[in-house]
Amino acid sequence: MLKYIIKRLLALIPLIAGAMFVIFMLLHLSPGCPATFALGPDSTPAARWEWGEVHGLNDPVLIQYIRYMAGLFTGDFGNSFRNNVSITQEIMQRLPRTLGLSLAALTAALLLALPIGIIAAVKKNTWIDGVSMFIALIGISIPVFWLGLILVRFFALHIGWWVGTPPWHIRYILFKLPVITLGTAMMAAMIHSTRFSMLEVMRENYIRTARAKGLSGGKIIRKHVLRNALTPILEAFKVHFGTFFTGILVTETVFAWPGIGRLFLQGISARDYPMVLGCLFIFIILFAVVKLIVDILQVFLDPRIKEQYK
Repeated sequence: MLKYIIKRLLALIPLIAGAMFVIFMLLHLSPGCPATFALGPDSTPAARWEWGEVHGLNDPVLIQYIRYMAGLFTGDFGNSFRNNVSITQEIMQRLPRTLGLSLAALTAALLLALPIGIIAAVKKNTWIDGVSMFIALIGISIPVFWLGLILVRFFALHIGWWVGTPPWHIRYILFKLPVITLGTAMMAAMIHSTRFSMLEVMRENYIRTARAKGLSGGKIIRKHVLRNALTPILEAFKVHFGTFFTGILVTETVFAWPGIGRLFLQGISARDYPMVLGCLFIFIILFAVVKLIVDILQVFLDPRIKEQYK
């Protein structure tokens, strides 16, 4: 297992470097000059050239990339073009907020989605299955930004809980609103994936054999169906987790959440290349770590997966 983990970790290095290279090139090909945003539209070409010289933007793009990656893997994210503050410090201040929101949303989504999906599969073609699929359909169809705006409008304008300084129990409820907004789409997608995976396993021949032997339905679900369905469920989670990052950006913007997603969008609007690259690097690392954890769980469930990396 240790050999498998080391190989997967080493495989992440070229993956991260390649992803950062593509992002780096796309940023430099995008319209808009960072010097113009920093100095203003009335700045002279000479002033913009001098500003670019100070920040290393006049060098060839490949040289800029190599220099940036050399600093990145030593923990130096550089300084912001907007206010010249340390990007490492900015990210470390906002990272706990993003992690707290993400973990709360993921935990709530999975704790609700897995039981609902399992029950929907067991109670196939009943009203329970219909209600579960209706919830999943609504959750997948609602845009994240629309759900967030509806919640803000309801609790701010109609109830007035955002006026002044609300008591602690009101603040606790208001904290749940970004969690609900971010976790709804993931919950809905995982309900559908869990139900589909359970039904696929329940159609297998060994499940029919277990029923023919007289095993109870609950024992078949616990010992045979659920264990074999977890591998495709985890695979579906990896797919949906990529979309989950987009939800982080939208949710933090709608609720003015002081996290990395909002910092990333502020960097894009200001053409702050180091800030955008630093935030994306953190997102790539988080995605890679979560994917590695899920892969390790899949190996425990299905040792055949490990054979692919020998």
